[in-house]
Amino acid sequence: MAKYKVNRNSSAKETARANISRNSKKKGGFLSTVKFVFLMGCACALAGVASLELYLSSLPPINNLEQFKPNIVTKIYSADDEIIKTFTAYTYEKIDLKDIPDNLKKALIATEDKNFYRHHGYDLAGIARSSVQNLMAGHTVQGASTLTQQLARVLFLNNERTFDRKLKELFVAARIEKTISKDQILEMYMNNVYLGAGAYGVEGAAQIYFDKHLKDCTLPELALIAGLPQAPSVYNPFNNMDLAVKRRNQVLNRMYKMRYITKKEYEEAKEAKVKLAAVPQYYTTNKAPYFCDYVMKELESLGFDETEISQGGYKVVTTLDYKAQKAANEAITKNLRNWGLTGDNNQAAVFSYSPIDGKIIAYSGGKDYTKSQYDRVTQAVRPPGSSFKPLVYAAAMEKGISPNDMIEDTPLTIGSWSPHNYGNKYRGKIPVYTALMVSSNVCAARMIKEVGIRSVIQVARVLGIETPIEYDYTIALGSNGVRLYEFTRAYGAFANGGYVVQPYAVERVETSRGKVVYRAQKTRVSHQLNMNTAAEMTAMLKTVISNGTGRAASIGKPAAGKTGTTDDNKDAYFMGYTPNIVTGVWVGNDNNVAMNKSIQGGTVPALIWKDVMKVATEPYGNADFNYPEVKLMPFTAGANVKIIGDDEEDKSQEENGQDTSTEQPAPQIPVKTEEAAKNIVNQQVPVAEPPKPAPKPASAPVPVPMAVPESLH
Repeated sequence: MAKYKVNRNSSAKETARANISRNSKKKGGFLSTVKFVFLMGCACALAGVASLELYLSSLPPINNLEQFKPNIVTKIYSADDEIIKTFTAYTYEKIDLKDIPDNLKKALIATEDKNFYRHHGYDLAGIARSSVQNLMAGHTVQGASTLTQQLARVLFLNNERTFDRKLKELFVAARIEKTISKDQILEMYMNNVYLGAGAYGVEGAAQIYFDKHLKDCTLPELALIAGLPQAPSVYNPFNNMDLAVKRRNQVLNRMYKMRYITKKEYEEAKEAKVKLAAVPQYYTTNKAPYFCDYVMKELESLGFDETEISQGGYKVVTTLDYKAQKAANEAITKNLRNWGLTGDNNQAAVFSYSPIDGKIIAYSGGKDYTKSQYDRVTQAVRPPGSSFKPLVYAAAMEKGISPNDMIEDTPLTIGSWSPHNYGNKYRGKIPVYTALMVSSNVCAARMIKEVGIRSVIQVARVLGIETPIEYDYTIALGSNGVRLYEFTRAYGAFANGGYVVQPYAVERVETSRGKVVYRAQKTRVSHQLNMNTAAEMTAMLKTVISNGTGRAASIGKPAAGKTGTTDDNKDAYFMGYTPNIVTGVWVGNDNNVAMNKSIQGGTVPALIWKDVMKVATEPYGNADFNYPEVKLMPFTAGANVKIIGDDEEDKSQEENGQDTSTEQPAPQIPVKTEEAAKNIVNQQVPVAEPPKPAPKPASAPVPVPMAVPESLH
């Protein structure tokens, strides 16, 4: 009995153990599978890395690598096949490693490749680490290219961001390491890397940025150079000093953390002021420097980077008309000199483009790029004075006001604001088109009061004015700053039937073998103004050049435009257009000091505009605006004629500066005599050239045609 019990107990224990074992296997089956797959994946990855390492180590060296010299032939062309810029080294002087300051070597290694002297040209662990970080971030946040890989890209590859190129980079880097020593790699890299502003190699960068040899550069200057390879155009101190200093201080911080410099050296260097050379010397050979800067920005927005462009051997064909560009450069120099504006602060800018297809025709951001690279076309925000008035009148036309309606050209007060006319000349009741022609300030004030501030701001916005605009009646007289680029774009809507056309500069990009890698698509176009508004505005603005304040801009063919001068004579504009070309001109002082009273929109800017447009419009002959007929009625009124400001009284809401929009009754007005009309028209602002007798107003309605380009119908 006892024996049976023992056997029975033993059998129960064995059964329990068997059950526990089965349950354990059921529970651990999935985990075991995951563990197996993970281990197998790791094994495959290690095998792949080992195979790649073995393959890379077996690659042959590169013959004659020591004799390599850069072959940099990227060129930028105008539309008429003129080479306007060639990317070439300002200086390519090979410098031996022993002559390169130790601080620059350390700065470059600390910033670009801290394991440079320990790897074989590539860092597979670094690649894996950066890949994981980029994958987690969802975009590229960290690169893993060694200095040898970067040299491989500079010498033999391009900057396309593809897996195929990264593999080639690894293979070439491995071969370079087989061919020359680490010191030779570092030396070759420092002699060939592009560092912005036309500088190839560290010696060239020292001369361009600091006008000194590399051996004479200070620690902060060397750190600035070492920070450039990552993004030469971004960290170029000529373009953006703040970013350049921030990047320099990052390099200094890396050097300090790696104990290449002391804390005292780090603190002193990061506080040092950057003293740049007067101008990068290579710029003097650039035929359209401000435009080429704009081209570079546009190319970068299209996915190219500056290193790729400068070293890629590309042919970049632009929209620029070199004849017009040359005329713009010469017109600025000549007219500023003739009017005594010879100081460095005396500046002018010109922007010209096609309102039909958006091609930029001429682009000058200042009078002398060698002295100032500040682009006054896209960067400067300056008040446009009376040249803003057409936007007020356009808002009025959109609301149904006619060029032939009458408006009171008499003193008025809106709230606490009492605008006055030039020379305190007032003309009584005059047609709306005459008010714009003679640039009456009080009429523009009455008009914005009539249509409302909000309507004027809305017109400015839809036409592409992006700078902040004050909600204030004074904007009618151009008190609000604008950029010449967007202001000229806005005027284009008057030339093409109300369409806002986006200007562009790059037509196509070809490789050295002629393969087109980029071709401009149709530019962005949006319809923002009624065609009748554009036709009426052009009819009125034509009279500004024929009889009004812009007579100095006459080019002997159909054209429309508007002068602009601020009350303090700090800024002067002439904005004008033909059916095919729109051009804006600004003249002023960089230091915002007032100019001589004789410098007005109808003088220097109008003369510059005339010189540019004579050349730019040559291909189009005497083309006139092909728009619905607009009849300008000289000093007549009838039952349907609106009188703006006839029995005007200040209202409490106007005194509080509120936006109002009111209509006045339209009583009959006697038809004025032709002689009286002539007297009103001839009350002009002085013009730049000896005044010519203004033609008498026609006794019959004057037809003023206007056109929408066929492509925009």
